[in-house]
Amino acid sequence: MKLIVLSEKFAVVRLEPFDAIPAWATDAPIFSVTRTPDELSIVCAASHVPAGVTAARGWRCLRVAGTLDFSLTGILASIAGPLADARVSIFAISTYETDYILVPAPALPAAIAALTAAGHEVNAAPAAAN
Repeated sequence: MKLIVLSEKFAVVRLEPFDAIPAWATDAPIFSVTRTPDELSIVCAASHVPAGVTAARGWRCLRVAGTLDFSLTGILASIAGPLADARVSIFAISTYETDYILVPAPALPAAIAALTAAGHEVNAAPAAAN
């Protein structure tokens, strides 16, 4: 599997379940929004999240390259397993076409090493200044 490290640093934001989706989130080049009865969760570039907003900041993101067919199985497991073995925590997002795996920025080198050792190809990009 080929993975691409995105240059942005990301944040995982928690808002109240009844809050409106803020414009700063949708202005980000990549964002994901999930609403449940318990929360509104937003993932986007950390540079778009205002100060004072409840967020776990400092995540780096690896994108599975290409388009994944819905009939494929074990894609996320093939990534999560080696990362769990390396004690790297993840936050995963799946879209219609692919998967995104966020890892804590300080753990990115260990994540790349674990994924490479597991046979994945990782195209590492430097972190953007945000």
